[in-house]
Amino acid sequence: MKPFFSYMLAGLVGGLASVAITQWNKNDDVNLALQQQARLVSQSAPVRAAVTGPDFVNAAKVATAAVVHIYAEESEEQAIANSRKKRNPYVLDFDDFFGSDFFNRNYYRRQNGSGSGVVYTKDGYIITNNHVVGFADKITVTTSDGKKYQAKKIGTDPLTDLAVIKIEANNLQNVTMANSDALKIGEWVLAVGNPFDYLTSTVTAGIVSAKGRDLDLLEDEKSIEEFIQTDAAINPGNSGGALVNQSGELVGINTAIATPTGVFAGYSFAIPSNLVKPIVNDIITTGGNLERINLGIGGFDVDENLVKELDLRVKKGFYVDELDLKSPAKMAGVLPGDVIIKINDKTINGFDDITSVMRYSKKGDVLNIYVNRDGKEVNLPTSLRKGL
Repeated sequence: MKPFFSYMLAGLVGGLASVAITQWNKNDDVNLALQQQARLVSQSAPVRAAVTGPDFVNAAKVATAAVVHIYAEESEEQAIANSRKKRNPYVLDFDDFFGSDFFNRNYYRRQNGSGSGVVYTKDGYIITNNHVVGFADKITVTTSDGKKYQAKKIGTDPLTDLAVIKIEANNLQNVTMANSDALKIGEWVLAVGNPFDYLTSTVTAGIVSAKGRDLDLLEDEKSIEEFIQTDAAINPGNSGGALVNQSGELVGINTAIATPTGVFAGYSFAIPSNLVKPIVNDIITTGGNLERINLGIGGFDVDENLVKELDLRVKKGFYVDELDLKSPAKMAGVLPGDVIIKINDKTINGFDDITSVMRYSKKGDVLNIYVNRDGKEVNLPTSLRKGL
């Protein structure tokens, strides 16, 4: 039986940019029903002991001040350019013969919509999702105090669905980054964002339901996904907003929901802060020219069949079958036939574990790669460089 829920990016309200399996139309009516006031009765209500829960007041105050509203627009020229990027290069384009004005230019449908962002630095760097601003060439940011700014797109990373924009401002309230690896299942968290465009600075609470979710949401074999799953309510317009702990520190960037309807149905997903921070820092320091690094290896996950076929001395790891010329792994001395069993202090059971290590590594880092070679463990210090 197929899953009842489909995954969607909890991004833009409106426009074509709501990249979703189940689309949300901002013109659909949202019924806000007020609870009927309880009828007064003459008898006395029983006295009950007060039940105290977690106190989110301070966390909400800190987080809402650092979350902004984003309105992203695509000009006609940008729509044409984006359309050309997506077209099949082997399909004949009449514009090539007749000029771009020959046919009705409205054929290129412009995208626009609203989302959220998180102030990263006091001087105006803002974190959001790629699917919120990636298509746009005009971005308007409204801070929590109601001030509006035109933002510049610094850079985007489709493989993590992260983006950085910047406004010209000073002394903004920014977030403090927390260690998302320290989050525990069952821990309380708050989601802050701008659902449905007009419900600005909305705060919802939930618990961490799971960590390290790979949903194949970004539909790219090189995409990096290890979402934090929570039951904090987020909806279209929340994408790019903050997921914070009880101290108001950022533990994730809200990105997606699992839903049969296009709105929240109990499951939401955030990019962990420990993945956000190195990507964002790299975008800022390189001016948007994000640098990818890799080991330059190919091979197979070790399983029972591979152990028997190749008479391997280990039952788990990654079997190296080939190496790129002048790759970091080759330069470090990794050989075809080696089985990678550990990198630094992380046990390697397969390629996904290697990918996990590389997510948090940067150019210039030195990794201790441990391989099993003919039954002996060999440590190969490996200096990382930009991926080819």
